[in-house]
Amino acid sequence: MHPDDSVQRILTDCRTIAVVGLSPKPERASFDVARYMQANGYRIIPVNPNAGVTQILGETVYATLLEASQFEKIELVNCFRNSPDIPPLVDAAIAIGVKALWMQLGISHPAAAARAQAAGLLVVQDRCLKIDHRGLAPT
Repeated sequence: MHPDDSVQRILTDCRTIAVVGLSPKPERASFDVARYMQANGYRIIPVNPNAGVTQILGETVYATLLEASQFEKIELVNCFRNSPDIPPLVDAAIAIGVKALWMQLGISHPAAAARAQAAGLLVVQDRCLKIDHRGLAPT
């Protein structure tokens, strides 16, 4: 599947996004992307064990994907974590049955991506969800 096909399917089919590494600081890229996606009709589920706050963008912050999945039906995991941190996120994403995994600009992990794809997830690496939404969003 061509990467743009995966992007379009994710933007169309995945309306609830767990943002792993979502910062409560408005100047951070994770906050900007999450706020943009929320403003465009997507549900944002903040996942950050170190956020130091209980809510970001009006949503409850969860420490882990597994914890979040006990309360929310997550369709897409959007990763704002360093590339070496991706494999355990892939394991968690597979375990909770998400549709897709998105690694933001500068983040990739080919082996973890291959494992996610083998488990049936759509996977995007090293791309920005906000930029792709602006360019490929359904009209």
